[in-house]
Amino acid sequence: MFKIPKSVVLELTYRCNHTCKFCSCPWYAPETTYDKGEELTLDEWTIVIDRLYNLGVKYFSISGGECLIKDCLPDILRYINKKNIENNLSQSIVLISNGLLMSETFLWLFKETGVHLSMSLPGFETFEYHTGVNNKEGVLHWFRKAKDIGLSTTLNVTVTQKNIHELYETIAEGIICGASSVLLNRFLPGGRGLKYENELILNASQLNEMLDIAEDVLSSCNHQGFVGTEFPKCIIKNPNKYQHIRIGTYCSAGKDFFVVGPSGEIRVCNHSPRIVGNALSEKIITDIDYWNTFAERNYKPNICDPCKYLPICDCGCREVANIKTGKPDGVEPSLKDYLYFK
Repeated sequence: MFKIPKSVVLELTYRCNHTCKFCSCPWYAPETTYDKGEELTLDEWTIVIDRLYNLGVKYFSISGGECLIKDCLPDILRYINKKNIENNLSQSIVLISNGLLMSETFLWLFKETGVHLSMSLPGFETFEYHTGVNNKEGVLHWFRKAKDIGLSTTLNVTVTQKNIHELYETIAEGIICGASSVLLNRFLPGGRGLKYENELILNASQLNEMLDIAEDVLSSCNHQGFVGTEFPKCIIKNPNKYQHIRIGTYCSAGKDFFVVGPSGEIRVCNHSPRIVGNALSEKIITDIDYWNTFAERNYKPNICDPCKYLPICDCGCREVANIKTGKPDGVEPSLKDYLYFK
């Protein structure tokens, strides 16, 4: 038996017009064996969306690759919006983009279809280093334009060793240009990011610095933000300090959300390389044991058992633990010297 979460991320395409060093898409991993099938057509995506609604899914996010590349994106957004209206659901569709192909036509489409737009800004002077593209001003431009038409937006920042020194300015500029909220993600090794792990990954001191900077800038402008990549509770030095940044300590994969990839393949989260089923198959989850490892939280490292925070913490990213150690109940190698049990 298995349960399907109420939220799903639809990765519409494997293609992207950035070459981000921090990208965790599993098909970009060095020497990957990821099985990329043919990308689903519009008709196939509508079948998948119908199946997901019938299984109780209510919240949809759209990503890629870079989803603006997918030619049937407008039709998919309109179809989901139509299903939301038919089912008396008022939820926004979250769309995640790097902004390179953004246009006023897209912004008005998002307004029409109830999209909340999340755009990536991984630094200023380091933007091109991180992405391979010099488009930081373009991203800020589209935040301003989105604000002008009343479109809600999120500033999405992946924080690395290379951009933490300009994190205050990055967040501040995004808010000044109109971002409604802020999402921070600590860099996690996976996908292409495995190649750049040593130069990008944050240690525990830098993770606390990231939180301090975010709280500082968000409190100064009375904005709210959140961290999208889970923290081990024990490495947060002052957990009661943060009033403007919400810090997750649970792994949401397979419980709060799951992922349908470009060819219909199902994974527990967006940077997981392990395919557990297919949304077009009669039985959509076939690797039930792995799915339930996440769905039932059967993955906490035994070495964390004495920690007082164990009931409210999943001990870091469980999929990164699997990628790096070969098992979901392993310890994130970059954090092993900082956890409670040291």
